[in-house]
Amino acid sequence: MPEPTPVLPEVLAQIRTLPPSDRPLVICDVDEVILHLIAHLEDYLHQRDLKFLKHEYRFTGNIARREDDVPLQADEVRQHLIWFFDEVSHEQDMVPGASAALNDLAQGWDIVLLTNLPGGHNKPRRERLLAGMGIPYPVLTNSGPKGGAVAVLAANRPGPVVFIDDSPTNHTSVNASLPSAAQIQFIADPRFRAAVEPEAHIDLLTGDWQETAVFIDNLLRSRA
Repeated sequence: MPEPTPVLPEVLAQIRTLPPSDRPLVICDVDEVILHLIAHLEDYLHQRDLKFLKHEYRFTGNIARREDDVPLQADEVRQHLIWFFDEVSHEQDMVPGASAALNDLAQGWDIVLLTNLPGGHNKPRRERLLAGMGIPYPVLTNSGPKGGAVAVLAANRPGPVVFIDDSPTNHTSVNASLPSAAQIQFIADPRFRAAVEPEAHIDLLTGDWQETAVFIDNLLRSRA
């Protein structure tokens, strides 16, 4: 089992701005969970004669030139992701049902959005986009595995903690840092979701916000 991930100082500083609370907590990713990512990224790639080789949950080694199927080098992939978020982070489409589900859950849960977002200048743009969709919850920007940030966010809260994310890496990190968290692997794109074999620590694999909200509500009722 991986070692627990420490929280990054820049993420800890963001967490410290949140008001204290003893309510149950939902920590939710943004890309491919609240906002579509894969569909927008495919459009971006196709416009540059690039493509996914497989519908698998990895970028390095899986993005290639359309003409010869040669995968891009890791540094090229990172640069394209930076350009991609610079171009689209202010206009991504919402995953159906996300706003309504989160607003319903907010009646009984605190909600914090924890996103790995390249480029600090993109955070205000993303906050404005989400707020315009009726999703006004705190946005914390992270880099790398999220386990350390999730553990700090959950500290001193007596109620249940739910972590929602698409990335297997982030779920593994959270399982190492806060194994008591309920883990929902939410992947909006059905092709990528179908290719995932969920790990034992995943409590729900879904791409449906109604199913997600029912699952979380049932968690709270079971603790009542």
